[in-house]
Formats: sequence, C-alpha cells, structure tokens
Amino acid sequence: MSFKILAINPGSTSTKVAVYEDNKEVFQKNIEHASEQLAKYDNIVDQFEMRYEEILNILRENNFDINELSAVVGRGGLLPPVKSGAYRVNEAMVNRLKYNPVVEHASNLAAIIAFSISQKLGIESYIYDSVAVDELEAIARISGMKDIERKSFSHVLNMRAVAMKVSETIGKPYGELNLIVAHLGGGISISIHKGGKIIDIVSDDEGPFSPERAGRVPCKDLISLCYKNDEKIMKKKLRGKGGLISYLDTSNALEVEGRIKDGDDYAKLVYEAMAYQIAKGIGELSTVVNGKVDGVIITGGIAHSKLMTGWIKDRVEFIAPTYIVPGENELESLALGTLRVLKGEEEAREYNLD
Repeated sequence: MSFKILAINPGSTSTKVAVYEDNKEVFQKNIEHASEQLAKYDNIVDQFEMRYEEILNILRENNFDINELSAVVGRGGLLPPVKSGAYRVNEAMVNRLKYNPVVEHASNLAAIIAFSISQKLGIESYIYDSVAVDELEAIARISGMKDIERKSFSHVLNMRAVAMKVSETIGKPYGELNLIVAHLGGGISISIHKGGKIIDIVSDDEGPFSPERAGRVPCKDLISLCYKNDEKIMKKKLRGKGGLISYLDTSNALEVEGRIKDGDDYAKLVYEAMAYQIAKGIGELSTVVNGKVDGVIITGGIAHSKLMTGWIKDRVEFIAPTYIVPGENELESLALGTLRVLKGEEEAREYNLD
C-alpha cells in the first residue's frame, strides 16, 4: 500500500506545497502572495481562507484528487516548547495557534490549514519537527544571567532530517550517534544530536554571523550602541541588517563569491570570517559530548558553496568525518517524517494545552 501526503510550508510572502507518494515527490509548487494581497489582512491568521483556497486551486491545477490523500502535514508553528518528531493536529493546537501563539508568524497557518483539509477528508493531519522543539539538557539552559534562560530555537526540521539521512550513510541508527549539524541559510544555527535528541545548540543570536544576522557580538559595545539607537533600529541591526549586509551591503552569497573571484580582498576576509565563526561554533558543541562526535554535517542553502564548505571542512574535519548535504529540503522532511508515522516506524504525539 502506498501513501499520498500533502506537505504545507507557509512563509511570509509565499506558501510552498508538495504532494509525495511514499518517498517520491509527485509535484511541488511555490505560491507567491503579492504584497497588495497580504496588505488586506490585519493579522497573519486572517490570511487562512486565502491561503487555504490557493492550495486547493494548486491541487486542482495539477489534476490531483485530494480524496487520494492519506495525510496532511504542516510546518510546525510557534507553539510553547514541544518534543521532536510528529504531533497530531487537534483543536487545542489550532486554537493555540489562532488565538494565543507564542509569536505571530506565517508558519502558524500550516497546522490550521492542514487540520481544515484533513477534517474535510476524514484523515489525520500532523506537524513535524516544529520550530518550537526544545530538548535542551538542564545544564545547557544556564546562560550566565539568572534573568535570561537559554532556549532552543534552530532549524530543527532540516537538521534532524539530514542527521537521519547521514546516519544511514554511516550505517548506524540516528539514536546511537553523536552528530553536529550546521544549517547555513539567511540565519545560521548549529546543533548537537545525542540519543536522537538535540541536546544543545548555538542559535542564530549567540553564534556565527550570517548573510543577514549579526550573531554573537561583544555585549559591552552592544549595550553602548543600544543607548544611541531605538529598539526598532537595534533589532534590525541584529536581524535583517547584520552579518554580510552590515559589512558588504548584500546578503547574496553568490554575489560575495563573485566579488572574491574578481579580487576583492575585503569581501574574502568577511566571507572567510563567517566560515571561521561557523567552525568555532561546531568546535564549541563538540565539547558537549566530550569530543566523541561521529559526524559533522553542513547543510542549508549556502552549503551549495564549495568555497564556504571547504573553509569550514578544513577547520573541523579533525573533529569527525564531515558531510555536505546542501539545501533546506523542508517539504521533503515534512513528508518523510509523516510517512514514518503512517508506516508505524514512529509514533505521533498528542498535543495538550500548556
């Protein structure tokens, strides 16, 4: 028996959808939402009906009968902390995301849309590896300031998917390996996986800078800068106008590499500094498991760059064999996670009100 799965991943200006039959992609589409269209809605949750209808239209345009679906899966939204893996979408989850999300974000719509479609068809809907996954060990939560507790916020969906994929290459179960995964995208986060859990991370605000985020910066100088600028400007300096944009006025890694190829030494210094900081983050997390690391994985969009991954690999390969798995693969990760549930290889959790 084969399973057909609809995967949904809403972003701020688009909705990505794909249909999989078992582990094979049937089709994938990126629905772009015009800014004028989005401007009609006061809140993200108000976009539900519009995005829901556009997804159904895409299925019709591709001559796909939704009655053939075995399950629907959506990107996990900003819930209170949850465990890794699959959760069935239920009324409690939908109500939390609609009326009391931790943060208003487009990903919150995924479970709401998935639930609506599945209810109509009489099948199950799921989220998988939500951005809210938090399995940090107690010792990893201590920040150094009692007022602030470290929280887990990383590119969980792709990180766990590539960790499982590399585990097959290594020839051992994911749950028996210690793996460090660095996700290189517009933001960069790094995680350490032990016993099938992400037990510690270097998040995008406490580690390497990225194309558009400042990462870890000297605290005393940051405090001084806060007194010279308002909160909105400072938040933008950290997320949106930090990193490569701050130094090179672009977040486009390909453009930076073009400048380097043309002999721009400053661009090379900044770009290599990003690789240097990523390598430091990987080295930092290797201490969590006393250096007993089975593999280092570099993934995300920038992992397509041989220049960037080469610099990182040169610095970290002494820790463990290093694997390059480019791309974000989010829809595939959602579908394959759900497939494991449907085949009885994983069990879906029930979401309860916090």
